[in-house]
Amino acid sequence: MASGGISVASLWTDVNRCGQNGDYTRALKALTKILHENRDDVTALHCKVVCHIQNGSFKEALNVMNTHSKVLGSEVVFEKAYCEYRLNRVESSLKTIESAPEQTDKLKELYGQVLYRLERYDECKSVYTDLIRNSQDEYEEERKTNLAAVVAAMSQWEKAPMEDLGLPESTYELCYNATCSLIGQGKLTEALNKLQQAEGQFIFSLCYQAGDMTEEDIQSELAVIHSQMAYVMQLQGRTDEALQLYNQVIKLKPSDVGLLAVTANNIITINKDQNVFDSKKKVKLTNAEGVEYKLAKKQLQAIDFNKALLAMYTNQADQCRKLSSSLQAQNPGHPRPVLIQVAQLCREKQHSRAIELLQQFSDQNPESASGIKLTMAQLYLVQGSDLHSNTHTPLCLTVSALVTMYSHEEDIDSAIDVFKQAIEHYQSEQPGSATHLALVREAANFKLKYGRKKEAISDLEQLWKQNTKDVHTLAQLISAYSLVDTDKAKSLSKHLPSADTMSFNVDVDELENSHGATYVRKKAAKVVGENPPKEQGHGEIKKKKKKKKGKLPKNYDPKVTPDPERWLPMKERSYYRGKKKGKKKDQIGKGTQGATAGASAELDASKTASSPPTSPRPGSASGSSTAPASGVVPPRQQKPSSSGATRKKAPQKKKKGGKGGW
Repeated sequence: MASGGISVASLWTDVNRCGQNGDYTRALKALTKILHENRDDVTALHCKVVCHIQNGSFKEALNVMNTHSKVLGSEVVFEKAYCEYRLNRVESSLKTIESAPEQTDKLKELYGQVLYRLERYDECKSVYTDLIRNSQDEYEEERKTNLAAVVAAMSQWEKAPMEDLGLPESTYELCYNATCSLIGQGKLTEALNKLQQAEGQFIFSLCYQAGDMTEEDIQSELAVIHSQMAYVMQLQGRTDEALQLYNQVIKLKPSDVGLLAVTANNIITINKDQNVFDSKKKVKLTNAEGVEYKLAKKQLQAIDFNKALLAMYTNQADQCRKLSSSLQAQNPGHPRPVLIQVAQLCREKQHSRAIELLQQFSDQNPESASGIKLTMAQLYLVQGSDLHSNTHTPLCLTVSALVTMYSHEEDIDSAIDVFKQAIEHYQSEQPGSATHLALVREAANFKLKYGRKKEAISDLEQLWKQNTKDVHTLAQLISAYSLVDTDKAKSLSKHLPSADTMSFNVDVDELENSHGATYVRKKAAKVVGENPPKEQGHGEIKKKKKKKKGKLPKNYDPKVTPDPERWLPMKERSYYRGKKKGKKKDQIGKGTQGATAGASAELDASKTASSPPTSPRPGSASGSSTAPASGVVPPRQQKPSSSGATRKKAPQKKKKGGKGGW
């Protein structure tokens, strides 16, 4: 007998009834009474653990199992591993599963989830493949969805080749995960089409699940699809469309903190160094609690990189240094944290310190030396140092690359600076060499192209002195001097060869009459008498028309001076006083066809007291609501996850790259 005269049997009956009704809180009360009679009742303890799990009280369930570990033993291995997994103690969950005496199907399901969270995709793939091959139950579709998520993650994060496992695309989850694999392979057009297919499948599925899904669930599912659509558009360069979709997802405020963090980060990558105030607002979404458990390591890494860059662009130098140093400690072989530190040092004009940092990283990580040394080359040029000996890179190649980049950014002064420093290097090391003169020639042509004729004079003089017979260079030099020193231009023009010494095989007449000639010489007049006799009946081809005198107005008086304002409209003349105001008359013909100003109010039945109120027009303020815009994201929905092995989608990839390493 239990306390209060209630039998243990009746308490178990109560527990069974509460379990069937889903009232786990009441069941816990009955189980507490049973355990009061027998604190080591294994069945009661097991049921108590399950009730805590069903209520989401994973810590309480874990406390019960740890307190009675000797009594429960291996009876609750799955429950213990599952509680550890839900509490984000993934490593502990893995050890618990591996220590189990027998690997049951439900333990294998959880094992696959744990391996996926740990990003051990090869092992995870083997687990799900084995489960699909050796089990037949109602969870086969969820296992295929999870396997598709593993394949997509391998394609995105490990750049593994796309493997056809014969998975169907019968549900929108499977279709979505297939899209993630296509994105990883760079097949963006196919991915976008597949996402549209997934959206259609989801909307179609609502016809059968409308009663099981809430409005919030519907919006959550569609937000995932739309955010991935925006990411594909962003990769395709359609940033305006992508930004519009991203902002729609943010406005919906989905409950998935991982989705919000990815979407906000992608908006930051579009903003780059512009609209930094918006980026500072969006970066708060990436700091939400639990984000680190929702995203892959590379996603979190990309978010941290962007935080450091944003700190640099918002002139938070100390914060930028702190973040980039932390990133370098976490990723010692990754060049991006070092490049961020170097960019910050360059903004502070500490180029020597930046070069030292790059050289140190290059020595420690020779596999990343090529990209690092190109950055060093640019810094050496800025400093005016010996680029060729310090970077061991072909100078002309570096100069060409830098000039092209500066020209693209319309920074002509910096491009000319690059030429200047390269020419000075060869002037001291290899004066008069072919490479030296080639650089001088390119510098002169570049300056002339962008209208810097004054700056091009010294280069042209240097070239002409090397070869005084170069007529083309001399002509360029004279043209440049003509804007600065006309006397010098005249004196140099004496060195031009005379027209007699220059023999051109050119037909002048043909050249003047050619298409595009700016001046065509008139043909000589024909001699009188050379024209053939005209035929009878034909007069002259053209006759000059006599100019007719203009007619004067009928009331013209030659003694009166004409009105000087006669050509202006009457309303614009100085003496115009306007029409006299008369009695108000009904303005017939003004306004809408057939309407009159006086009778309109009297004939409007809607304005009489007896007439009933009319219905509000669509879009009017009196209506209940206005129709949503065509671009608004429709509601979304998602199946609630069970307490057992949960299904998952492949995580979304974040945008990286772009100017400044975004």
